[in-house]
Amino acid sequence: MYDEKTYKLVNQLAAEMKDDCVKFIQKMIQTPSVSGTEENMANVVIAELEKLGYDEVYRDKYGNVIGIIKGDEPGPTIMYNSHMDHVDPGDPNNWQGYDPYGGQIDVCDVACLDDNTKTEKAECIHGRAASDVKSGHGFQIYAGAILLKLREMGYKIKGNFMYTGVVHEESGQNAGTRNMIKHTFPEKGWDFDAMVSSEATSLKLYLGHRGRIEYLLTTYGRTAHGSCPQNGINAIYKALPVIQKIRDDVIPNLPKDPEGELEQASISLNIIECSPGALSIVPDKCMMSFDRRTMMGETVESAMEILQKVIDECAAEDPEFKATVEMKPDVDHCYTGEVMSGYKFTEGWKIKKDHPFTQACARALEDVGQPVQYGYWSFATDCAVTAGYYKKPTIGYSGMQELYAHTPYDKCRIDAIEKAMAGNAAIYLEASQLDKEDFKKLEF
Repeated sequence: MYDEKTYKLVNQLAAEMKDDCVKFIQKMIQTPSVSGTEENMANVVIAELEKLGYDEVYRDKYGNVIGIIKGDEPGPTIMYNSHMDHVDPGDPNNWQGYDPYGGQIDVCDVACLDDNTKTEKAECIHGRAASDVKSGHGFQIYAGAILLKLREMGYKIKGNFMYTGVVHEESGQNAGTRNMIKHTFPEKGWDFDAMVSSEATSLKLYLGHRGRIEYLLTTYGRTAHGSCPQNGINAIYKALPVIQKIRDDVIPNLPKDPEGELEQASISLNIIECSPGALSIVPDKCMMSFDRRTMMGETVESAMEILQKVIDECAAEDPEFKATVEMKPDVDHCYTGEVMSGYKFTEGWKIKKDHPFTQACARALEDVGQPVQYGYWSFATDCAVTAGYYKKPTIGYSGMQELYAHTPYDKCRIDAIEKAMAGNAAIYLEASQLDKEDFKKLEF
């Protein structure tokens, strides 16, 4: 349906709209939106969607923003997903002179898109979430603007382009996307056939990531006066054999991906706290938070069994040893007043290179003259919901670079923004030509 001339026009429109897209990204970076405070960011997004002429713009009760472009002909609904929240910028002194909320543009040293071990000079936009994922909102929303312009020029558009700007991705349970699909979509009569995430991929197609579970392992003791520790049972000391066994026995034997595409499963002890937590009293609780990255086939239960085995071994060696392990609960408070309760849990997933949706995305990049390369994320994303839970075809495609996420060097290349606008629009045009049976559920 679309020929070489069409995709040449897509690249041309991306070049023409680049400056407007960059200004929009600057405005978003200049709008702080740590998880739970996304309201002003949502307002900026809604204003841009309405300015560009999206057919439908909606804010749901959780604060998620949905923008829809309706095609002239029946076809699939492709969701483009970006989260509106970001992590704290940390100490401003680490930002090499840049304002974390400045959105400054300059020419600087930046990693090459095809090899992040090398650097080159390129024009970049700086600030918190430039790479995770406010630039992503820009090139996804402006990919929609390219489709709108094509429609205005007489090109027939099939299906529905759906942009979703979601809350609380960084909080740990993907609650914004999870509740939007579970509750908002049925209430509005919406559904989707596939999803494109804007999480950083350096213009590659990303095809999966490990799951993530946060476990709370607590060892128990008995309080005593700090001057007479022999009268108590120090819960911190009881935690030491647990830590040692996890380090020496568990970590080396965690599952690996049979295809070698995902990194090995991992576990990281990231937080240790104790209670009562006063200088003159022996602690009776030691709480350890473990970040567990899971492999395909692992479940919450099977991953927890590994930790429970450690507890059982310690108890067999020490009659005073007591401990429990549980998945950490999570409660996210939305800026709208809604509360989203769940657990610190994210599903793992993969999509195959020969899946019809992946192949359509690859053709799209070729259509606009971009190389087709594949990768997998180290971190977790909202794709966990669409692909891991709902098993819908999902890929990541983005002009942002993974190595800058959550760092004080947060930036995005301007040239990559233009390419990502064109690539996302082309992906929609190619994917919209697929038949319903091509959007088959994922298997892993």
